[in-house]
Amino acid sequence: MSRKNQKAPWEEEEEIIWVSKSEMKRDMEALQKIGEELVALKPNALAKIPLDDALRDAIKDAQRFKNEARRRQLQLIGKMMRQIEIEPIQVALDKLRNKHSQTTAQLHKLEQKRDALIDNGDSMINEIMAEHPHADRQRLRQLVRQASKEKTLNKPAKAYREIFQYLKELYLKD
Repeated sequence: MSRKNQKAPWEEEEEIIWVSKSEMKRDMEALQKIGEELVALKPNALAKIPLDDALRDAIKDAQRFKNEARRRQLQLIGKMMRQIEIEPIQVALDKLRNKHSQTTAQLHKLEQKRDALIDNGDSMINEIMAEHPHADRQRLRQLVRQASKEKTLNKPAKAYREIFQYLKELYLKD
C-alpha cells in the first residue's frame, strides 16, 4: 500500500516561505516612510529620483494636500510603491542624504578653520595662502583683526561671519 502524498526522493520540493502578517505590515510601513520622505523633498531633488509618472504625480498631489487627504495620499503612495522596484529609489535617497551630510561636515571644518584663524592669526593665514595662492592676504588679515577687536569689545560678530563666507568661497568653489 503506497501513500498518496509521498513524493519520490529524486523530486525537489519547492520551499514555501511564510511571511507573517506583522512582517508584511512592517514592510508596508517602511514603504510609506520612504513615500513620506519623497513627499518632503523639494522639486529639484525629486527630479533626481527615478520614479514612474503615476508615482511622481501622486507625490506632487501629496505635497499639495493637508491633514487627512495627505495621510490617505501617503497610504496610496505606499501601496503604489509595493508594485515597483524600490531599490533604485532607496539608492537615490541615500545619495541625497549623503551629499547633505558631506556638505555639513565641510562647513564644520570651515568653522574650525575660522576659529583657528582668529586664534592663531598670521601662522594660519600663511597656511591658507599656501593652499590657495590666489586668496587675498590683506583682506584676511584685516578680517582677523576686526574679528579679534569685536570679540574683545563684545560687539556683534560681523567680521567673524565675513571670514566664514570668505573661507567658504575659497574652499567650496574648488
